[in-house]
Amino acid sequence: MPWQEITFTLAAAQATVYEDALTAAGALSVTLRDAQDQPILEPAPEATPLWDQLLLTAMFDTDVVMGDLLEQLKIILETQQLAAYQVETLQDREWRLTWKEHFRPMRFGQRLWICPSGYDKPAQTDAVVIDLDPGLAFGTGSHPTTALCLQWLDQHSVENKTVIDYGCGSGILAIAAARLGATRVIAVDNDPQALQATMDNARLNRVDSIVSTYLPGVVPASLAEVLLANILLEPLLDLATAFASMLQEGGDLLMSGILRPQQETLIAAYANDFDFGADGDACGQQEEWVRLHAIRK
Repeated sequence: MPWQEITFTLAAAQATVYEDALTAAGALSVTLRDAQDQPILEPAPEATPLWDQLLLTAMFDTDVVMGDLLEQLKIILETQQLAAYQVETLQDREWRLTWKEHFRPMRFGQRLWICPSGYDKPAQTDAVVIDLDPGLAFGTGSHPTTALCLQWLDQHSVENKTVIDYGCGSGILAIAAARLGATRVIAVDNDPQALQATMDNARLNRVDSIVSTYLPGVVPASLAEVLLANILLEPLLDLATAFASMLQEGGDLLMSGILRPQQETLIAAYANDFDFGADGDACGQQEEWVRLHAIRK
């Protein structure tokens, strides 16, 4: 059975009113996605992060008269002119499988994989696989900053270590560390929804006995051997002293979420307690994003 799909191009401020109007008009589903490839890394507490420009897609039964629907939306929205939109018919098979066009198994480094449901696990004998379905909030591993951190984890041993994932989001890095042999992983985020997503994913990957979640103010005082922080420049600057207190001497600090022009500012802020070294492991880059590695003095 075919379905009708209408997609509006909107500014973030329009999203809620259009979503409510389409729901009131009988939409079977409403989804939002980025219209301009704009990354969102760290939402504020209790916030629902949205892109500046987004595509809002609503699905309707095939018997809905689209002209009548558009007039109904004008009435609900109290406007004579709707935002730019596109209408198309989508076959049922295509609707059910569309997400697979955008989210396929991904390999990071030599052996670390993220694999969505519906795909066979990689045949690689030493593969370390993270199960993750699309549609989950806070990321799927495809953003360059997450990829940079996953690549580092693939190349460095965390076996039998305590790892902190600060700004855990969906818990991808925390789960990767646990699947790679960490004995304890402390996942920290200022958004309770992120902590819930992390634990849901940890259970899916059977590492919930290793991963534990905390809000920033209640992080355990024990020293870790590895600290991962894929957030933004300003919070990273604010957390320099806190991170020094969380890592044991000789421990690894991995930071991402920063742009190339910002790295010198971040290095200067951490120079008192961390050694960034001069080897190739100190810095990694993908597109305009940078990953920094340092050792606790």
